[in-house]
Amino acid sequence: MKTPKALRWFASISMLAMLLLATTGCAENMIVLDPKGPIAEQQRDLMVISTVLTCIIIVPVLVLTAIIVWRYRDKKGRKAKYTPDWEHSTKLETIWWGIPIVIITILGIITIKSTYALEPSKPLESDKKPLTVQVTSLDWKWLFQYPEQGIATVNHVQIPKGVPVRFEITADAPMNSFWIPQLGGQMYAMSGMAMTLYLQADEQGQYWGSGANFTGKDFAKMFFDVKSTSQEEFDQWVREVKASSPALTLEGYKQLALPSASDVKTFSAFPEGLFNMTVTKYASSHNHGLSWKDIQKIKIQE
Repeated sequence: MKTPKALRWFASISMLAMLLLATTGCAENMIVLDPKGPIAEQQRDLMVISTVLTCIIIVPVLVLTAIIVWRYRDKKGRKAKYTPDWEHSTKLETIWWGIPIVIITILGIITIKSTYALEPSKPLESDKKPLTVQVTSLDWKWLFQYPEQGIATVNHVQIPKGVPVRFEITADAPMNSFWIPQLGGQMYAMSGMAMTLYLQADEQGQYWGSGANFTGKDFAKMFFDVKSTSQEEFDQWVREVKASSPALTLEGYKQLALPSASDVKTFSAFPEGLFNMTVTKYASSHNHGLSWKDIQKIKIQE
C-alpha cells in the first residue's frame, strides 16, 4: 500500500528530531531540567512555566497556519468559502490581540518576581553558615580557594550537602562564565571584578561544572567536577588535602596562570590575599599600575 505523502513527511521530521536529540546528548541526560539545588529548581520552574504560557499562543498559531495552508491551497474542486470582500472581525481581533496581551502580562509579572527572588548575590535562607569558595577563571582551568579552610583546588569543588555556598568569582584571564547547570545559572567571571553567586546542593552526588564562554584553544577543557558530600566527609576531605598536598606559592600561582589545560590538583595552602590581589591586578584605579611584586610587598607590610 502506498504511504501518504503527509505521513512520510511526518515520519521524516520525527526521525530528524530524534537524531538531533541523540547526537546532542539531550535524550540521555537533560541536566538543566534535573535540578539538585533550590536555585536550579526555581529556575527550572520558571523555564517550564514560561514554555507552557508561550505554547498557549505558539501551538494554536502553528496549527492554524497548517490548517489555513491546507484548506486554501490551490487545488481543483476546492470547496473553501471565497470571501474577497471580508475586511474585519471585532471578535477575532479581540481574540488574537487579547490572549497574547494577557499572556505577556502574566509572563512579565512572573519574570519580575523571579528576577528579584533569584538575585545571585542574595544569601540563601538557611540555619547553616555559608561556605565561601573563591573562584578564579584561568586559561584554561579553574582555581578554587577555600579561605576559611586554607586549601585550594584546580578543576574540582567539594561542598557539603544542604549548606549554602557563597561563590566569589573573578578572572585572571579572558572573561568567562562560571556554570554548574544542576545547581544554578551562569555567572560571569571578569577581570578586575568579584561577582557573588549563592548556590546550594540538596543531594549528595557529583555534578558537572563548566566555563560557558569561548576563550581560546583549550576552552572545551574548562570543565570541573562538583562533589556534594555529608559535612563529615567534607571535613575529612579538607584534612586529607591539608595533610597530603603541597602548598601553592605565589610563584606556583604565576605558573598555574599561564595558558594551559590542567588535571585536578589540590593545595594545602595558598598565599594570603591571593584572590583580592587577582581582582585588583587589572584595576588600575586601585593599584595605580603596581606590579604583582609591589602588591605582594604591600600585603606583607599590612
